[in-house]
Amino acid sequence: MIVVLLFASLFLLIALGLPIALSIGLPAIGLMLTPGVFPAGVQISALGQTIIQLLFAGVDSFDLLAVPLFMLAGSIMETGGISRQLIDFADSLVGWLHGGLACAVIVASMFFAGISGSAAADTAALGAIAIPAMIRQGYPAAFSAALVAAGGAIGVIIPPSVPMVIFGFLTNVSIARLFAGGMLVGALFGLSFMALAVWTSWRNGYGTRSPFSFARLRSAFKDAFFALGAPVTVLGGILSGIVTVTEAAALAVFYALFVSTAVNRKLGWKDLPGLIVRSQTVAATILFIIAMAKVFTWLVAMQQTTQLVQNLITSLALPSWGLLLLVMAGLLVLGCVMETTAALILLVPVLASLSPQMGVDPTQFGVLMVVNLAVGMLTPPVGICLFVSCGISGLPLGQVSRVALPFVAVALLALLISCFWPPLTLWLPSIIYG
Repeated sequence: MIVVLLFASLFLLIALGLPIALSIGLPAIGLMLTPGVFPAGVQISALGQTIIQLLFAGVDSFDLLAVPLFMLAGSIMETGGISRQLIDFADSLVGWLHGGLACAVIVASMFFAGISGSAAADTAALGAIAIPAMIRQGYPAAFSAALVAAGGAIGVIIPPSVPMVIFGFLTNVSIARLFAGGMLVGALFGLSFMALAVWTSWRNGYGTRSPFSFARLRSAFKDAFFALGAPVTVLGGILSGIVTVTEAAALAVFYALFVSTAVNRKLGWKDLPGLIVRSQTVAATILFIIAMAKVFTWLVAMQQTTQLVQNLITSLALPSWGLLLLVMAGLLVLGCVMETTAALILLVPVLASLSPQMGVDPTQFGVLMVVNLAVGMLTPPVGICLFVSCGISGLPLGQVSRVALPFVAVALLALLISCFWPPLTLWLPSIIYG
């Protein structure tokens, strides 16, 4: 009964528009302090102390330091001219295709995903440049916004990925293995979106094509050399084991500062305070959600919810593939109505314990969970990539959402492949780490 009341209060407060952190934390704290919920011998003062300890423990982690650092690195690169360099280089690679600029935006999104770790940052950094450029080339505004949103969603699949950091923190699964597992899946998503962009552009006559030129490619590569070095430096350091994820995030910040100030000279030192405030406001929101969710998940655990879910799953007597599909479908639905960080923190403690029954490796399940929630970033009412893209383009959410449906369909197909072909997520981790 307590768990039902807890989740009912959560969704009611979200529906009323309360910030997600308060929607998670207030029902949990309120129920913990309600007389009768805990045995009579438990003092209210002791519960208050427990709440404070849980809030602190929720964010007391070295791994979670990567979240504000990756956010800051993404903001620096967005302002420092790196986004335009990546788009120009990607256009020199694939601009000869039908829908060349559209494909270039997806390729640039994949490059930028290897730096920022955030879908919202990826969408904002590229959208401000790509959407006006695509409109000038004859792409419809709604298609341009939907494409940029789809590319932005790749930002949490290709490492470094803030949601993967959170999943690894919650489950003690190696974050480096999660990063390696997401690389081929992110590449599959990018290639799938590019194929859809080529087909749509060819069918409708969108955009213009530019002939391939080695001279242009060489010039664009020269301009983007240091920008392309960012994902190589960050991912190379993590996957080789030279640096931890948090140390790599700090390295990304220093590298971004070097490129933006000394190489591109687009970022002045006077701009840094504003960048820090904006990026850390977003990071603080994520960490506040994590702290509040610690209280929520503690109360859920005290009610033995995990055992109840496992008993329910056992009673359904589903085969492993059927259980996997059921969990994936549930995650897709929740991803449409719940913010990614909140969904991870609330669901991972319950669902991660089911990975043996689903017949999936914990690393594969972590990647699949992040991919599911990435699809939710392309669907209303809580699709963060759609909101950012609509804000840049000035178009209504409904118009862009309709055009984004083919991208969602392609993403679902890529998700199914990731579910039922384990080497896609496990081959690279096994090659790198054994």
